[in-house]
Amino acid sequence: MPSNIEWTDETWNPVTGCTRVSPGCDNCYMFALYPRLTAMAVPGYETDPTDVRLLPERLKIPLRWVKKRHVFVNSMSDLFHPRVPYEFITEVFKVMKHAAEERGHVFQILTKRPGRAVGWWASCAPLFDRQWPDNVWIGTSVENQKYAPRITVLARMPARIRFVSAEPLLGRIDLREWLQAGALHWVIVGGESGSGARPMDLDWARDLRDQARKADVAFFLKQLGGARNKRGGPAALLEGRTWAQMPFAPVTLPT
Repeated sequence: MPSNIEWTDETWNPVTGCTRVSPGCDNCYMFALYPRLTAMAVPGYETDPTDVRLLPERLKIPLRWVKKRHVFVNSMSDLFHPRVPYEFITEVFKVMKHAAEERGHVFQILTKRPGRAVGWWASCAPLFDRQWPDNVWIGTSVENQKYAPRITVLARMPARIRFVSAEPLLGRIDLREWLQAGALHWVIVGGESGSGARPMDLDWARDLRDQARKADVAFFLKQLGGARNKRGGPAALLEGRTWAQMPFAPVTLPT
């Protein structure tokens, strides 16, 4: 369905449900949205949000979209959750590869479990002639410095675009080790939103912006966060301007 997530056009959820794995999950919007979707009788959300469900009937949906778009894969789950079998992940990748060839879509996978992504690729790469599909980007969530080593694991993936989502940004993060090594091609930053939102210090966001700029890596400030107003899109300002750079797109930097 069309997305209000600033860095994508569409969401596609062939899996629903997830479980918390680190502090960034504490106020995850998935847990807040799930009861509403259940009450609305939306298919795929009939059970508890921690019940990870495979929805094969949704696999072919991207092939129906005619207009090229960026697609966030599993906004309501994690494709590499341990309850998602390798066989199902493979089917998702086959659809993404086909959708690129037929429609030109770009797929954006975000996981807090990059180790399982590495394990899946090690096992299933021969099914793709050991060629990661160019249209599939993969990223990992890092909310503070403690979880930055997820990027070391992510860097083992041979994707054309690897990215980090520092959202919710809960502390200062030093990404220079991975930026300088070429492990990242995109840095997304966002403050937490919704009930119980923890504040993001703008200096943390500025620091990440400066790190990305120095490494010539695209920087995207998604939102500043807040319990009542997430201050996204045109309201996500640093020094009076928005930052919505995409990887491998021309980057215009202020003088």
